[in-house]
Amino acid sequence: MVSPLDRKLLRDLARMKGQAVAIGAVIGTGVLMLVMMTGLVASLTETRDAYYDRYRLADVFAPVSRAPERLAGDLAAIPGVSAVQTRVTGRALVDIAGAALPAQAQAVSLPDRGRSALNDIYLTDGRLPEHGRPDEILLLEAFADAHGLGPGDVLAATMNGARRSFRIVGLAQSPEFLYTTPPGELYPDDARFGVIWMSRSALAAAYDMEGAFNEALLALSRTARKAAVIDAADRLLAAHGGTGAYARAEQISNRFISEEIAGLAVSARTVPPIFLAVAAFLLNIVVGRMVQAEREEIGLLKAFGYTDAEVGAHYFKLVLAIAAGGALAGCLGGVVLGRAMVEVYTAFFKFPFLVFRLDPAAFATGVLVSVAAASAGGLLVVRRVFALAPAEAMRPPAPPDYSRSARFRRLGRLLDQPSRMVLRRIVRQPIRMGGAALGIASGMALSVAMLAIYEGFDETVDLTFGVVDRSDVTVTFTHAVSDKTLFELGRMEGVARVEPVRHVAAILSHGLDSHRGAITGLPPDAALYRALDAGGGPIPLPERGLVLSRTLADVLGVEAGQALSVDVREGRQPVLDLPVAAITETLVGAPAYMALDALNRALREPGRVSGAHLTIDSARADAIFARLQDMPTVAGVSRKDDARAAIVRLMDSGAGATRYVMGAIAFVITFGVVYNAARIALAERTRDLAALRVMGFTRGEAAFVLLGELAVVTLVALPAGAAIGYALSFAIASGFSTELYQIPAGIDRASFGQAALVVLGAALVSGLLVKRDLDRTDLIGVLKTRE
Repeated sequence: MVSPLDRKLLRDLARMKGQAVAIGAVIGTGVLMLVMMTGLVASLTETRDAYYDRYRLADVFAPVSRAPERLAGDLAAIPGVSAVQTRVTGRALVDIAGAALPAQAQAVSLPDRGRSALNDIYLTDGRLPEHGRPDEILLLEAFADAHGLGPGDVLAATMNGARRSFRIVGLAQSPEFLYTTPPGELYPDDARFGVIWMSRSALAAAYDMEGAFNEALLALSRTARKAAVIDAADRLLAAHGGTGAYARAEQISNRFISEEIAGLAVSARTVPPIFLAVAAFLLNIVVGRMVQAEREEIGLLKAFGYTDAEVGAHYFKLVLAIAAGGALAGCLGGVVLGRAMVEVYTAFFKFPFLVFRLDPAAFATGVLVSVAAASAGGLLVVRRVFALAPAEAMRPPAPPDYSRSARFRRLGRLLDQPSRMVLRRIVRQPIRMGGAALGIASGMALSVAMLAIYEGFDETVDLTFGVVDRSDVTVTFTHAVSDKTLFELGRMEGVARVEPVRHVAAILSHGLDSHRGAITGLPPDAALYRALDAGGGPIPLPERGLVLSRTLADVLGVEAGQALSVDVREGRQPVLDLPVAAITETLVGAPAYMALDALNRALREPGRVSGAHLTIDSARADAIFARLQDMPTVAGVSRKDDARAAIVRLMDSGAGATRYVMGAIAFVITFGVVYNAARIALAERTRDLAALRVMGFTRGEAAFVLLGELAVVTLVALPAGAAIGYALSFAIASGFSTELYQIPAGIDRASFGQAALVVLGAALVSGLLVKRDLDRTDLIGVLKTRE
């Protein structure tokens, strides 16, 4: 049997279905965000770990100039090493039909027979190269897809200065090359960088590595001490040009994949709680006003003999039904949207399979927080009503004090009667109006913050490729060459300006913190690629010392004036102690800058450069690229426009893609808040408005009394929403920022204007919906006494 209170509950839900749906939407969107993002992190982490384990990604990578194969046994004898795989790697330039610039590639050897013990490949099409056929290769699937290549096609590539033709016999993926970047760049571009796998004997012949290797892969046992293994490998390979072994955590592809997942995890910890907190605050206001409007019904129920507990349970069920319905819908939506987003990430990260896993804690947290937030708003008000005797609760609240309206008499003479009614209600109930304004301001703040994040992503790209990097082309050399090479570049017809740069691989350490990266040496009068401060002004590079990005300084826990230990991982590999001269704000990467001459002096290698930034005549670009391709010291050439497109794709496809989902959710919450405010105002004033209609007010005048209040509250909420959104943008921006790129916080006029239009649009639509319901009101039925 259904109890009378439960039947009333069903009637109440049917009567307020529109408002219940709006409240449920606010709850559901917050829960959806939490479930989606935690599920993404869990699924991507599981998929990455399973991929690494299944295809045996090495635990330690040990590059070396040239080491005899006999050292493989010595490496295997290091305590803690469970397996060793030696191989040959090298750079290559791939000719692409119809492209002025050749694509860059990394050539990697495969065992002549059998599968690789470590860093195995996942064959997606075709077959493995056969022993004794040196012209057969495998190609990275993403690179092949970007150029429409497949098994059976012929590919021309330049390896070690010699141009050769190869036949593609298969396409492959590898856990080692999930994130592939051209030399000298931070961002992946499948069209401009690929991987070529070929037999060990064929690649060794191409790079003069018969009987030798230039990279060793090590797998470790569970009890191995990673640092001790790396030190032992470095000692063994030091005499043969070892450039420093490093752990999987420092491997380029894994590092950036893990950074993306870690950035998403930070967003999952910071952004959904903000949305849920805003939703909780709004629900507290909305549910509190909704229960207050039921004051007389509560008194009537108590008069019929229902206890406080029974009446409280009834209203708690009402709140629970709305909150639980919204939370469950949010959980379902989070699962659906999370699966869709995981598939997007799987394609972006080039995982060959997907391990989808949900985080049960996210479901529990989302439901409990939502129900608790909704319940708090209702229970606080019900508690006040319970304190009243039944007769007192059934009596309407005491009339408001009109005396404060006297100060507005002079202003009132300038207003018509409906306008004065709007003004009096706002003045008589400032706390209630302030709560409604704060609720709308909180909803607007989410929209403002998300629009600011959109602008921040665009600003990162614009500043990096319009202010910091003002070149057209970047040339990367195979090794550090004499700066006289710059004169050869400058003499090319169509080259307007040449500026040197030197990137030196190094491990920067401060105390227990370290970072494997590079020091960038720039000329003092750099104009094509500059180190800039937070205000956009150039940073003077000191005669001695480093200028660190804020991101890198935070990683190392260092401030200006302190010293860093710099373990150079190329050339003679000196260990330098360099002071930190300054710390600057950057938006891309985690660079460390140094004056070029000072860097060369510290390395005792004067007049050396590893690359150059060029400005060129676009009409002669093809001829310039052809000349550069013929230079044996040139490892790669990249255009700024290509690099810009690569970072935009990264921001739109990786963790940054979730900002669009968050933006849509912010807009849903904003509309739900405004609509709820309008619906509650209508519920509270239905009898008053019906009385006005009977007294002769037109539909428009009665609607003006109601919607004028909403308009004033909405306009007051706009500046407050902008202020809250400004503060909120910093928290959300920190959740999206990674070591790859940093998102600046703050709002501009455009973001504020767009968010204001969203709120005003939501108010307009909500007003029209409420006016429609007001016009349909049964005046006689509403005016009947409830007794």
